Amino acid sequence: MAGEQVEQVTEAGARGLVLGAALGDAAGVVRGVWPERGPLRVGVATQLGAFTVEGLIRASVRWSYKGICHPPSVVRSAYWRWGVMQGVVPAQGVELDGWLAEVPALRERRGSAPATVAVLRAKYGSPAPQSRGAHALTRGLALGVALALGVRDRVEQIVRETAALTHGAPDAQEAAFRAAELLALCVAGEDPLPHLPATLAALPLPPGAADLLLGPAGEPSAAELARLAPDATAVSALLGGLYVFTRFPRPQDVDAALRFAAGAPDGCSVGTTAGAFLGAAHGVDALPVALLGRLELAWELDVLARDLRREMTGSPGGGEYVPAQDAYWTRRYPGH
Repeated sequence: MAGEQVEQVTEAGARGLVLGAALGDAAGVVRGVWPERGPLRVGVATQLGAFTVEGLIRASVRWSYKGICHPPSVVRSAYWRWGVMQGVVPAQGVELDGWLAEVPALRERRGSAPATVAVLRAKYGSPAPQSRGAHALTRGLALGVALALGVRDRVEQIVRETAALTHGAPDAQEAAFRAAELLALCVAGEDPLPHLPATLAALPLPPGAADLLLGPAGEPSAAELARLAPDATAVSALLGGLYVFTRFPRPQDVDAALRFAAGAPDGCSVGTTAGAFLGAAHGVDALPVALLGRLELAWELDVLARDLRREMTGSPGGGEYVPAQDAYWTRRYPGH
């Protein structure tokens, strides 16, 4: 990507995407009713999203030092570390290295991820179940940053193969890529809405979905949201998130948008997707500070968002023939 385009992918947009997704997930956990005090717990999608980013960074580090890497395999290893920390897969042969392994909140159960766990427990190389679940999309939303900063064809393949690790349904994989594609436009400062027709043409849609998303944006309707996002599938997560994004276009409406999104049949997946779009488009400063201050894993996610952009624009850990700018980078993100 050209230097000018890299500059357009601001740190504020990358941070907004990652933190907005987590805040939307937290809204879904409480069904849009923020508790008056105490931490705002995130769901399992946010935990898996953190390991997706970490895996992508580690894959890039490996590429810099080895010159060869299959990033989805490195991301799969990151999911395995999550599974070990959660106590849902055996620890045999798994090295809990890297800094995320030291985060206590990532050991806490925050929901279920049946398709992901099934693949981690299966014999290596077994085909993924034909799951259409939302985690194919929600755990990989930050790949939109990578798509904006990387070589499109290569990163598109990474996005699709990362979804395919655990979700074999083609529509789930397509939805994951289309979400990353639109989010890449957001973090680059472009309007994603002119690209909606192509996105919708690539997905199986419920009746009337195209009219709702491509027509004039009226007042938000819970009934319309439920019609677009009736279940916990990846396609529903994307359509529901886009509906919220189009109905709450102003930065000052982020809180209201997330509370509305949380009312979807699967509020966590729609909230996560809507939060990613709102944060990516408006930047981290549009996210309510009072809520971020209580958000579980907020600091860790902010670090990951910053580090993803740093790795993809500057390789702080160096490489085989390039000295490291950050002496601790490869300790935090080992290249395997």
